Amino acid sequence: MRLKLVAVAVAALAPVLAMSGYNEYAIRQQRGDEVRANAAQAARQASSEVERIVEGLRSLLVAVSSMPSVRHLDAPVCNEALQSLASRVPNIKTLFVLRPDGIPVCGSAEMPVGVSFNDRDYFNEAISTRDFVVGRFTNSRISGSPVLPLAMPLIEDGKVTAVVVSGIRLDWLQTRITERGVAPGNAVTLADRDGTILARVPLPEKFVGTVIPGEYQKLVHADAPGVVEVRSQDGTARVLGYRPISLPANPLYVSAGFSTTEAFAPIDRATLANLVGIATGALISLLLAMFIGRHFLLAPISRISSVLQNWREGRTKSRTMMKPTDELHAVGASLDSLLDELDCRRVQNEKAEADRILLVSELAHRVKNGFALVQAIARQSFARSDRGQYESFSERLLALSSTYDLILSKEGSASPIRGVLEAALRAHSSSADRISLEGPDLVLPADLTMPLSLVIHELATNATKYGSLISEGGTVSIRWTSGSRVHLEWIELGGPAVAVPTRKGFGSVLIERAFPVGAKAKIRKEFAESGLRFEIAFDVTEP
Repeated sequence: MRLKLVAVAVAALAPVLAMSGYNEYAIRQQRGDEVRANAAQAARQASSEVERIVEGLRSLLVAVSSMPSVRHLDAPVCNEALQSLASRVPNIKTLFVLRPDGIPVCGSAEMPVGVSFNDRDYFNEAISTRDFVVGRFTNSRISGSPVLPLAMPLIEDGKVTAVVVSGIRLDWLQTRITERGVAPGNAVTLADRDGTILARVPLPEKFVGTVIPGEYQKLVHADAPGVVEVRSQDGTARVLGYRPISLPANPLYVSAGFSTTEAFAPIDRATLANLVGIATGALISLLLAMFIGRHFLLAPISRISSVLQNWREGRTKSRTMMKPTDELHAVGASLDSLLDELDCRRVQNEKAEADRILLVSELAHRVKNGFALVQAIARQSFARSDRGQYESFSERLLALSSTYDLILSKEGSASPIRGVLEAALRAHSSSADRISLEGPDLVLPADLTMPLSLVIHELATNATKYGSLISEGGTVSIRWTSGSRVHLEWIELGGPAVAVPTRKGFGSVLIERAFPVGAKAKIRKEFAESGLRFEIAFDVTEP
C-alpha cells in the first residue's frame, strides 16, 4: 500500500516535471536564439568599427597622396609635413613615401640607411593592383613594433610614381577593442587574411601574432557571415558570430564569441532552483503521502484486517469501534454492524443446533423403535407362512436400519462412502472376508446415502442367493472413483455361471429407481460366465 501511495504521489508530480521540462527546453531554445543573434550583432558591430578605422586611414592616405610635396617627391618639405601629420594621428606609427623601387623618399621618422621595402607584399600588391591595400600582420622595419600595414599608390600619367605607406598600431587597436568592453567569458578576435590574430580579448598576450587553427580557417574566407558553436583555443565553449574577409569592404576577419556557460548561467541557476524546489516538493509530497497513508489509510485497513483475523481465530467479540467519519471508517462501522448481526445469528444457530440435536436424538430413538416394531409385526405375520420371504424382508429392513443409524450418527448431514457400504453389507457379515472394498475417501450427501445403501444390499442379497457368495471360493470386489461424478463397480468372481434373468423382479426395479433424478444415475449390467459385473455412475455435489 505504501508503494502504491508513493506511486500516486509520483504520478501527481509527473505533469509538473513534464511541464518544467518543456519550459526548460523552450527557455533554452529561446536563449540560444538570443545568444546567436547577439553574437552575430556583436561581430557586425566590431566589423563596422574596423571598417571605419580602415576607411579613415584610407582617406588619410588619399589626402597625403594629394599633397604637392608628396606628388613632387620634395623630400625636405615632405618630411616636415609627414612628421607634423603623424604626430596628430594616434592610431598610426609612421607615415612615409616610397619610390616604385621600394626606396624611401620621405617619412615621419628617420629611415635606416639602405633600407628598402621592395620585398613587402603590401608594397608590391599596391603597385600591381594600383589600389589601396591592407596588408598582413607585420613587424615594422622602422619602429620594430607589430603593425597592420596600409599602402596607397600615387599614379601620374598612368604610372605608379610613388607609394604612400602607413600602418595601424596593433597596440592601439588592442586598446580600442578592450575599451569597447567584453563581458566575462566572451571574446572578440581580429585577424588578417592569413588568419594571423591582430587583436583579441581576452588574453591578447597569448594569442596576438598566432594563427587561427586550421579547423577554423574556413571561417576567415567564408562566403557569408554566420554563427557557429565552437570550443575556442582557451577551452571555452562559445557561440561564435563571424564576419569573413570580403574585399574591399571587409579587409579583416572579425569574430565575437559568447560563452555558453555565462550566457546560460541565469537559466542554469533558475533550473537548479527549480530542481531543488521540485525535489523538496517531491520529498514533502512523499512524506505527506506516507504520513497520510499510514494514519488515514493503512491504520484503518490494519484495524479492519485485525478484526477479521480475530474472527477467523475465534475471538468473535473483536470490533473495529470505528465511526463513519470517512469512507474507510464507514467500512469499519459497517463491518462492526455485520459482525454484530453475525454474532447474533451465531447465538441463534447454536440454540437451534442444540434443539436440532435433541430432535435428531429423539427421532433416532423413535426410528429404531419403529424398525423394531415393523420387524416384530413382520415376524408375527410372515415368519410361519413364508420363512424365505420374511428373511429377505428382514435383511432389507436391517440394511435400511443400519443406514439410518449411519445417517443419524452423522447428524443427518453426510456420510463416508466406505461407511455406507460397510453398513449395507453388515447383514452379510458371514461373507465379509470375501468382500473387498477399494476406493478413495469420499463423503456422500444424505440424499445419496440411502439409495446407494439399498442398491448395495440388493446386490449382496442376490450374490448370496444366486451369485459368487453362494460358493465357498466366490468373492465380490467393490471399487469406486471420486470426483464430481462417482463410478462404482461391483464385480463377482468364483461363483456359479450366471444367466440373464428372464423376468424383472422387485429388486431389479429398486436398483434402477433408487437414486434421485438429480443424481443422473446410469446403470450397466454384464452377466458374464465368471460372474455379474455391475457398474453405476452418479453425480455428487459437495455436501
